[in-house]
Amino acid sequence: MTKRNTQQRRHAIAALVQERGEVSVDELTKRFSTSEVTIRKDLALLETGGLLLRRYGGAVSLPSEMVVEEDAEQVSKRKIAIARAAAERIRDHNRVIIDSGTTTSAMIPLLGNKRGLVVMTNSLNVAGALRELENEPTLLMTGGTWDPHSESFQGQVAEQVLRSYDFDQLFIGADGIDLERGTTTFNELVGLSRVMAEVAREVIVMVESEKIGRRIPNLELPWERIHTLVTDDALSAEARTQIQAKGIALICASSPTDSPRRK
Repeated sequence: MTKRNTQQRRHAIAALVQERGEVSVDELTKRFSTSEVTIRKDLALLETGGLLLRRYGGAVSLPSEMVVEEDAEQVSKRKIAIARAAAERIRDHNRVIIDSGTTTSAMIPLLGNKRGLVVMTNSLNVAGALRELENEPTLLMTGGTWDPHSESFQGQVAEQVLRSYDFDQLFIGADGIDLERGTTTFNELVGLSRVMAEVAREVIVMVESEKIGRRIPNLELPWERIHTLVTDDALSAEARTQIQAKGIALICASSPTDSPRRK
């Protein structure tokens, strides 16, 4: 099955669910003459993209209360644009860390054409999405203590595991960007993020432009630990200048928005 045929099959599945409201794995397996494993991977990736909800034995269309409004759609498009720009920086056979978070998670479906990847994560969501990829990257988990606030593993065990390896890249999000200090977070557990940055040769922060300029008390990564910032093209000219003046490689991804952002 070629990559093009895979994409066509997934588009067809999404359209079928939208039209009928519910489909079964068994039905899709017969319809597309493929295995249950392949269909389940398709459904997992379509669920990650917000196109359906998986249910036991199949999938259903999104309930009306879960259909996002325009502003949320625009945010989603910006996240995907950021994720795409970040994913383009990953080469075959790279060893990468992907931190927990919605923006970093949006990158996972875009890694399906990468070969020989080794991925470490502290997120069960990221790990689950990686397992659904057809290219099946080598998956490493930090382990550690589960933190319900960040929905990820944290703590000394996770830090010790990370220090046993070295990585080409770290992909990490942020609750905010302080233009003077660096990335900031509401979570007081910042130790693991700093160890992640220590063991990676390139630290890539993925964050929407609306978070840049937020002053949150907890400093996560100072600017001197960051190499690249990937954001969207709504970033102000003033903020661009300040970030680039710190020697940061700045990537402003274009998102396919048709209407201006509301104030």
